[in-house]
Amino acid sequence: MPAIISCDVAIVGGGLAGGLIALALRQKRPEVAIRLVEAGPIGGNHIWSFFGSDVAEADRWLAAPLVSYRWPHYDVAFPGHRRTIDTPYYSIDSERFARVVGEHLLPDQLVVARAIGVGAGAVVLANGDRVEARGVIDARGPGDLTTLDLGWQKFVGQELHLAAPHGLTHPVVMDATVEQIDGYRFVYCLPFAEDRVFVEDTYYSDTPDLDRDAIGERIMDYADARGWQMAEVAREEAGALPVAIAGDFETYWRTGGTKVAKAGLRAGLFHPTTGYSLPDAIRLATMIAAAPDLTSAALHDLSHRIAGQAWRERGFYRMLDAMLFRAAAPDQRYRILERFYRLNPALIGRFYAGTSTMSDKARILMGKPPVPIGRALAAIRSAG
Repeated sequence: MPAIISCDVAIVGGGLAGGLIALALRQKRPEVAIRLVEAGPIGGNHIWSFFGSDVAEADRWLAAPLVSYRWPHYDVAFPGHRRTIDTPYYSIDSERFARVVGEHLLPDQLVVARAIGVGAGAVVLANGDRVEARGVIDARGPGDLTTLDLGWQKFVGQELHLAAPHGLTHPVVMDATVEQIDGYRFVYCLPFAEDRVFVEDTYYSDTPDLDRDAIGERIMDYADARGWQMAEVAREEAGALPVAIAGDFETYWRTGGTKVAKAGLRAGLFHPTTGYSLPDAIRLATMIAAAPDLTSAALHDLSHRIAGQAWRERGFYRMLDAMLFRAAAPDQRYRILERFYRLNPALIGRFYAGTSTMSDKARILMGKPPVPIGRALAAIRSAG
């Protein structure tokens, strides 16, 4: 006989966005009966990273317990420019994320099941059970991304255990001195311990297609070139993040369902240039935890307003993405980032946080663009 589970708020999807909402509600609103619906492990298999300037001071209470690693600065490297930037950098691994979220949930608040139907008042599970709630939030991942004009930031990352120390003291967020393949390519390194380093081979590419074997070989070649003595590959992850060039927000929103609150990629809450969703996910989770009304209608209006406002305010970043993907030859895209990383560190921080000022935008566009001017102007006109 199918069971009916009743609660105040049902959160569908236990990835980054859904897990953060559950954690925020448990910490700030413990009287609210929640259910987190997720068939797999909370958080999946991921490492999420962010700059210190990505998260507002008022929201750090939610992020701080999740941080697995922290460093005071990071490096970037390009063919004509290398730099250390004194901005703190943080990483969260999914194991710690799952542990912290799980520790805050009551035993019956995690529903290990796959949702096959999500409505404003109920969630239908694959086993026939129903979760009935006053408020429902859909955080199951993206809607129909084909409705948007996108490029892709795609990657394969491996945690390498080494036979000897690697010598890194802080992250290398972009090493673009590598061969440029399939668009703008760079390698990203996170030193977890003196003999453990996470190496991610990343591409700003026109397609989300990944040849994991070939990229894995390039990671090994990179490690060899740095003189790192391999012991084992402890874990691997891969993905493709959307880089927004243009599109209609309302059309995309409707593809994820109507009249239901949304979070994360399903809400369109991601940085248009990086594809990263963590800063937006933290911001939305803290706002939901502070909301006076947790009914489905109120949560829908809140999430729709926040996501729609973010989309409208981020047209500048989509314009830059159009220049990156449409004006620059694929093997020359690195020049745009090389130029960007010569700018003021505070400006760089605001860019990644999605809070660029008018002065920042003028400074980014100032001077001769590192792409053909005619193609740059055509790309700007095409951006939406």
